[in-house]
Amino acid sequence: MTRGVLLVNLGTPASPAVGDVRAYLGEFLNDPYVIDLPAPLRQIVVSGFILPFRPRKSAAAYQKIWDAAGPGTGSPLLHFTRKLGSAVQRRLKDMPCEIAMRYGQPSIRQGLQKLAASNAREILLIALYPQHADSTRETTIQALKAQLPETMELEVAAPFFDEDDYLRAQANLIRRHLNEPWDHLLLSYHGLPERHLIKADPTNSHCLSSPDCCQVASTAHPTCYRHQVFETTRRLVAILNIDPDRYSVSFQSRLGRLPWLSPYTAETLIQLAERGIRNLVVACPAFVADNLETLEEIGIAGRRRFLAAGGDTLTLVPCLNDDADWVAAIANWCRSGSTPG
Repeated sequence: MTRGVLLVNLGTPASPAVGDVRAYLGEFLNDPYVIDLPAPLRQIVVSGFILPFRPRKSAAAYQKIWDAAGPGTGSPLLHFTRKLGSAVQRRLKDMPCEIAMRYGQPSIRQGLQKLAASNAREILLIALYPQHADSTRETTIQALKAQLPETMELEVAAPFFDEDDYLRAQANLIRRHLNEPWDHLLLSYHGLPERHLIKADPTNSHCLSSPDCCQVASTAHPTCYRHQVFETTRRLVAILNIDPDRYSVSFQSRLGRLPWLSPYTAETLIQLAERGIRNLVVACPAFVADNLETLEEIGIAGRRRFLAAGGDTLTLVPCLNDDADWVAAIANWCRSGSTPG
């Protein structure tokens, strides 16, 4: 049976125009895994309170980073995901590899159609999110299962937050940006509503039950984003041999007023500057391709916030994108059958 690989990332609007951003946000925010409210209430919130206002603001942000990888490259997330897919395909040679987006284009259906045209019947899904979250990984898995033809079989790679190949690639990338004088490393992960952790907890009693719940062994950990963030961090700083007082963890991209995982990156940037940190390095290990949250939220708005609070330099470590170590890691998972998990 021919094996094929589908690399799936979250998604991107077709352009930074307000209309395209509104269409993208409408698809994204109406996903029950993203806003986990009953459908009628979710539609009221999205259509009545978010889409009338947020698309214009988001479009302005997208316009700042569109073509960031070079003239005509468009969405950085799509550009770098395509480059990753092409680089992995070159290594896999006869094993077909396609990319898709959970929201927007190219769609999961299009990816599956291309794999079918290559006679692939056994599909390996690698969802390009290191840590598990229902709003990223689970929704991707379920969307693919709903569209998988009966003639295809599916294998789903587990989260790779603690995989040696991923960690080495990430650590090597960060290390290359620690050559200049630096005072502190901030590992900024995508945020998540606290209720998402509690909802994903199969024990219904472990997650967020105590300050050290992520360090206490539990059957909740395979689906606990927060635990996996801390485990990625622990492994990375060990590889990099960074002292505890020279790194911090924070969570970005908060939406709405309900409690999200903290500390929040926007506040942490100010606090670090006020503590006397002058030269800050920021890496975003929850993302494997540069996007709005890394390039604009950290590289533009975050840098401005840090400098205004008294910092001197903020160095943004790029995402893995099509880094050679990262490409080799994925190709190795696909060829050997030794996929994460």
